[in-house]
Amino acid sequence: MCYGGCMKTIPQRDLRNKSGEILRKAERGQEFIISVGGRPVALLGPCPKRQWVRKTEVARVLRSGTEDPTFFDDIEAMGDATADLDGRWGQ
Repeated sequence: MCYGGCMKTIPQRDLRNKSGEILRKAERGQEFIISVGGRPVALLGPCPKRQWVRKTEVARVLRSGTEDPTFFDDIEAMGDATADLDGRWGQ
């Protein structure tokens, strides 16, 4: 991590007063060092983007591996989070 040259340092006061502008820049990929009293205390930057994988690809990978005897119990414990999945392994 390079603190001085790569990222812009902004005082906490600027973050408070210009939060919308700074967050839009962070969303576009810019990274910031937030300082308080002239000392760096936090890093601000974009969150990693989610990468979605097709169900068919997940099923292919899972079929190629070693079976986990508690896998479906774990999935069932997730409740409604899996409501849109097609049965076991898409069968």
